[in-house]
Amino acid sequence: MSESYLLLWLEAPLQSWGHDSRFGRRDSLDFPTKSGVMGLLCCARGAGGEECDWLAEWADLDMQLVGYVPQDRHGMPLPRQPLLRDFHMVGSGYDDQDPWQTLLIPKTSEGKKAVGGGTKMTYRYYLQDMAYAVILQAPVGQVEAVTEALINPVWDLYLGRKNCVPTEFVYQGCYAEAELAAKAGAALAAEKKRVFAFRVLQGEHEGEVLTLNDVPLQFGPHKKYRDRQVTVQKWEE
Repeated sequence: MSESYLLLWLEAPLQSWGHDSRFGRRDSLDFPTKSGVMGLLCCARGAGGEECDWLAEWADLDMQLVGYVPQDRHGMPLPRQPLLRDFHMVGSGYDDQDPWQTLLIPKTSEGKKAVGGGTKMTYRYYLQDMAYAVILQAPVGQVEAVTEALINPVWDLYLGRKNCVPTEFVYQGCYAEAELAAKAGAALAAEKKRVFAFRVLQGEHEGEVLTLNDVPLQFGPHKKYRDRQVTVQKWEE
């Protein structure tokens, strides 16, 4: 088999796929990023290091996806739910005299107390009630190990953030062609009474072309990424 395509089904009440947001405001892209999907695979494998060599095998391979929304009684797509905004107080209520509790209080880059206190308010944004069929081209030599990891994950799987718990098995099969994986994803969506909302193709095609800095080259404390062009094709009445 010269090519293998994994079908991953990402469905949950909440998902969040950060792209370029940092610090106090954590936005979500409208669909899963390649770095997020690679991170999910690393969780399944129990891999927490830089993973440079492993990531290099996936960097140039295809990833496309289809977004599905619930349908109404006529089989038409229901309106998308708005982004959910939540906020977190980080570092609140800890005793800065306690050597353990003080580790949880935000500090300056020099490790000193922040001006005005260490408590910070951060805003987090979440996609609501979405499902995605992700068609991921895989290195032939990695298929068996990754499949086993997704079926029996070492660490918990989550869809962008740890509070975004999947409500369906992520692994949905391996296929010789991307088209076969996409058809299987569409069949699963039909069983769940979900309908097409948009697709994201890798590369430049007819539609809205975006450049994402979401191809991971190195994980760990010092992450590195490179750009990838994708095209978003939306459902039209």
